[in-house]
Amino acid sequence: MPAICRDCLKQVEHGSRCPSCGSPRVKSHPELFDLTIAHMDCDAFYASVEKRDNPELADKPVIIGGGKRGVVSTACYVARIRGVRSAMPMFKALQLCPDAVVIKPRMSVYASVSREIRALMDELTPDVEPLSLDEAFMDLSGTERLHGAPPAVMLARLVKRMKDELGLTGSIGLSHNKFLAKVASDLDKPRGFSVIGKAETADFLHDQPVRLIWGIGPAAQESLDRAGIRTFADLLRWEQEALTARFGSMGYRLWHLARGQDKRRVLAHEPMKSISNETTFFEDTASIDILDGHLWRMSEKVADRAKAKGLAGRVVTLKLKRANHKTITRRVSLRDATQIADRIYRTARGLFDQVGDQGPYRLLGCGLSDLCAEDQADISGDLLDPGAARRSQAERATDEIRRRFGSDAIVKGRALR
Repeated sequence: MPAICRDCLKQVEHGSRCPSCGSPRVKSHPELFDLTIAHMDCDAFYASVEKRDNPELADKPVIIGGGKRGVVSTACYVARIRGVRSAMPMFKALQLCPDAVVIKPRMSVYASVSREIRALMDELTPDVEPLSLDEAFMDLSGTERLHGAPPAVMLARLVKRMKDELGLTGSIGLSHNKFLAKVASDLDKPRGFSVIGKAETADFLHDQPVRLIWGIGPAAQESLDRAGIRTFADLLRWEQEALTARFGSMGYRLWHLARGQDKRRVLAHEPMKSISNETTFFEDTASIDILDGHLWRMSEKVADRAKAKGLAGRVVTLKLKRANHKTITRRVSLRDATQIADRIYRTARGLFDQVGDQGPYRLLGCGLSDLCAEDQADISGDLLDPGAARRSQAERATDEIRRRFGSDAIVKGRALR
């Protein structure tokens, strides 16, 4: 049976330990060297970056998030053992794990590390489809000739390099399509390497719950429950026409996934649709000064991300959530695209002024959409605002100073509110 040692990367005979290095991390599977579609998911990515950068946190429960009214972005595995989960309200997470170290997200740092990981994946194949900063699909079809080793070996090498060079770990799912590759990557975290072959697909899925399907949330699960569908075996009892009539396009997709069928390709150049930033406050606030300060900081973050990716946007969006959880969204199209924080802020502030005094608010956010390349951005001047060009030049100069001396080298006064 094909097998590889995940530590020394040698192809070995099937067994419990590697005969070359003695490692127990031997992965074997009948189709190990035949499968080419993979999903790589970093292990507790944000928390792992924080622990890497601060070794004193190594054995402590770490939660990335903020505020008693906020939610958990991610939690390390020490905190997860206590029951903490992503998207959990922060107050509940701290009830479960009161000794947790809570750290505000450092998105610019995580984005930088993500680019380093992406560079390693790009060395394996041009067909990389990122889903977020910490996970991506890869299609390694036809790469064995290039690398002189099967895709499974190269994937084991990838996560070994992530550990050795970047100090981070990831889990691999390897299969014959995207659906099963993503399912596999969740089977053995952290530092997992799971395989779902063609021959075992039907048996593997038969008794699995349908919530295994990516995108099946509480509302969809409730609809399926009402139809008596809780497992893949339940799905198999339905005709395709009946599922489609009951659930529309989701029913058509479910019929195929129940049989382990997924024809979606790995899309290496799927365009980003928007860039946004939002925050949930510790306490509801109607203070214009506080809201204005947050709006400026968010505009800076959106602009920084756009600049880092070489993008600009033609639509600015403002998002507010009131104390009664009602969401207010306003957007406006610009004459030409921008990536300048000052212009994003002034546009979003104008939208905020249109909303009027409807606070207090529990959440504030802003974003850019209708994205394009940065060479199409900020081309024409603003006749109604002759100072815009000067402020844009000052912002570019500020960007350069921050690149050289750190992100806190220059801080606008309004950001301190």
